[in-house]
Amino acid sequence: MEDEYMKGKIIKTLEFDKIKGLLLEHASSPLGAEKIEALFPSSSYEEVMRMQEETDEAARVLRLKGHVPLSGIYDIRRHLKRASIGGRLNPAELMQIASTIYASRSMKCFIEGIVEEGTELPILGGMAEGIAILTPLEHEIKNAIDENGEVLDTASETLRQIRQGLRGTERRIREKLEGYIRGKNAAKMLSDAIITIRNERYVIPVKQEYRANYGGIVHDQSSSGQTLFIEPQSVVELNNQLREWHLKEQQEIDRILSGLSAAVAGQAGELGTIIGILADFDFIFAKALYGRSIKGSKPSMNKDGIIRLFKARHPLLPMDKVVPNDIALGKDYTTIVITGPNTGGKTITLKTIGICTLMAQAGLQIPALDGSEMAVFKEVFADIGDEQSIEQSLSTFSSHMTNIVDILNRVDRESLVLFDELGAGTDPQEGAALAISILDEVYNRGARVVATTHYPELKAYGYNRKGVINASVEFDVDTLSPTYRLLIGVPGRSNAFEISERLGLSPSIIEHAKSYIGADTNQVDNMIAALESARREAEKERQEAHELVKNAEKLHKDLQKQMMEFYARRDELYEKAEAKAAKVVEQAKEKAEEIIRDLRKMQLDTKANIKEHELIEARKRLEEAAPKLDKSKPHAKAKQQHTFRPGDEVKVLSFNQKGTLLEKTGSGEWQVQMGIMKMKVKESDLEFIQVPQKQPEKHLTTVKGPDYHVNLEIDLRGERYEDALLKVEKYIDDALLAGYPRVSIIHGKGTGALRNGVQEYLKHHRAVKRIRLGEAGEGGSGVTIVEFK
Repeated sequence: MEDEYMKGKIIKTLEFDKIKGLLLEHASSPLGAEKIEALFPSSSYEEVMRMQEETDEAARVLRLKGHVPLSGIYDIRRHLKRASIGGRLNPAELMQIASTIYASRSMKCFIEGIVEEGTELPILGGMAEGIAILTPLEHEIKNAIDENGEVLDTASETLRQIRQGLRGTERRIREKLEGYIRGKNAAKMLSDAIITIRNERYVIPVKQEYRANYGGIVHDQSSSGQTLFIEPQSVVELNNQLREWHLKEQQEIDRILSGLSAAVAGQAGELGTIIGILADFDFIFAKALYGRSIKGSKPSMNKDGIIRLFKARHPLLPMDKVVPNDIALGKDYTTIVITGPNTGGKTITLKTIGICTLMAQAGLQIPALDGSEMAVFKEVFADIGDEQSIEQSLSTFSSHMTNIVDILNRVDRESLVLFDELGAGTDPQEGAALAISILDEVYNRGARVVATTHYPELKAYGYNRKGVINASVEFDVDTLSPTYRLLIGVPGRSNAFEISERLGLSPSIIEHAKSYIGADTNQVDNMIAALESARREAEKERQEAHELVKNAEKLHKDLQKQMMEFYARRDELYEKAEAKAAKVVEQAKEKAEEIIRDLRKMQLDTKANIKEHELIEARKRLEEAAPKLDKSKPHAKAKQQHTFRPGDEVKVLSFNQKGTLLEKTGSGEWQVQMGIMKMKVKESDLEFIQVPQKQPEKHLTTVKGPDYHVNLEIDLRGERYEDALLKVEKYIDDALLAGYPRVSIIHGKGTGALRNGVQEYLKHHRAVKRIRLGEAGEGGSGVTIVEFK
């Protein structure tokens, strides 16, 4: 894409220059802006892949850290050139060099730190390795010059001594002059009680008539001539000394700046390399920042002319207003003909395909969902322009045809061609015939083609040729407005009769108009109407099916929740009954002991003939009379010798149902799967049936259903960011299939990047009802609890 056509006409036609303008807003320095200005789509597959990878790496860094330290970068190339030929740099230029060195060091540490944390950044990491550490030169400059560009006293011992002398002389001059302005005659002889400077010498303002009282040198006078600015004789010598100090100071500053400039010249090569790398960093992160601003994604690239866009938007239209569309081209069909009335969004669809292609080939992320795919074309051609008035139709047709002739001279199988209103601007019958012929020519060359037209003759074009498909932009007759939804496979209708009828045109006029429409046209329109009706019906049925599935899922979850609450309540009642019975027994025992004590006392007091063994026997009968509670649940059997293991087939006695052991959840308690239900059951309520037979391995795809075992938590600690998100996505799907109402995701505390990424994904998941951080007993901020709808 590097010829003049691609660098000029197509860039302007598809408004890629406006994309570059938005990209410039994200540049941090003139260096990055310069590279953005020079950005053009590439036709090299390898180069496009590299550019997409570097943008994706930068986007990964932004997801992890949210920012990048690219401030304080200056274009110091001219400074380096002047220093290299022996020129002396001024303090501001030296500070820009020191600031740029600091920025390069910060960027190097930033990228290397992310790599050390385990994130793979082969491109950005390699760039960071190429940055030389020039900290000594940075410190040398900063020790000599402050942030305001002033040379510091600490720049050299000589300069410190000179400035001490200079300040001492200034102090003595001020002391003498302050004696004049505080004198008893000052109010009379001076115009104002101030010390000022004229010709770099300290003076006082004296009234004209008292000039002789001060002597010395007159350096200036007021505009009225009534005030003279006089350097009194007593400070002339001190002012001369001050002037000498200033000259010495300037000489020493010049020497310091020359030394620093020489030091810069000595490392001009390394500094030049740093500038080149920082320019690349700025450019790459500007691409990533722009991608984030449009919620873009990295497309997978191919050399086969295949385009698959999911929910694609035009990047120059407001995100909250544009209607996203799915677009496919190049696999089952290589040509799309979009028909239908004007102002329906056909041109926007055409431009969306074109601009996304240019953006992808320039290494930019595209405004579409993840999983979108773009092709690398050698050239992209577009003939797009608004139709002009009837008086200008000849010039319009000529202009379009000149452009089309130029396209036909260049197009081949590695081209993408976009035609807007093909054949417009001339006689409809001839225009339609030309449009069909041009489409045939481009199609036969093997190019990928998208064309828009409102000629009804082209509606049948897609039915007669393999590799060609019709499409239209949906129009709502009820609201008399386009919906901007692209309908691939359905040609467009004019809807003129329906619109006219809605607007109140007489039915008799409409019926009369229909009599002028040929039978073929009526058949085509009826076919289109049937297609649209069938599509709407299918859409309605799909929506109803979706609602039924949602309701079934909700019912299942509600039932499972109620069953779990029932068993929890049952266990709670059993425990309360046991506690109450135990209390009654304990009270009975205490009463019996009390009675026995009384009997013993009576035996001793009355010498009654009550034998000790009779007392023991009485106590035994009391114990036997105490109620014995069956702490196993109803139908429970005696404790079995079998040691339960996950996977065992068991019978839940209280339900008289078979189930499978999933995992041990506590002391003497198991989680059991019974059909679609999972619940906790005590071992005493379980009867072992058998260990399941291992089935011979079959090469079949396993469909996970509600009885599929999934842990109630997943541990992501130690995982890479991208791998962790993939695992979360799969785990949520498995948990939903298993019918869990809630799960736990362990991500650890760390920097919070993994937690933020996981929570951001969960917030946008259709099946997630609520997320929260774990409480103190659940793992705190290192765990996210997920509740499903």
